[in-house]
Amino acid sequence: MKKINLKGVSNQTWVRTIVLVLALVNQALVMFGVTDNEVELETWTRYATYIFTVISALWSWWKNNSFTAKAQEADTLLKQ
Repeated sequence: MKKINLKGVSNQTWVRTIVLVLALVNQALVMFGVTDNEVELETWTRYATYIFTVISALWSWWKNNSFTAKAQEADTLLKQ
């Protein structure tokens, strides 16, 4: 099992992670009708869009950010 190494995570990765979390929270609030900026759509469309957003966001976030020691080492080698 891969271990997460939070000490070696870059500032850019933290910023992308925080923005992703904020976007997902906002999407959930819109889906449940908590915010005023909701566009009137069918309920199933909102759920499908949210599920697609979560899955694709988490997949791309994990693939493009280096949280494991091995990935951070590979980033260092890549920069050289």
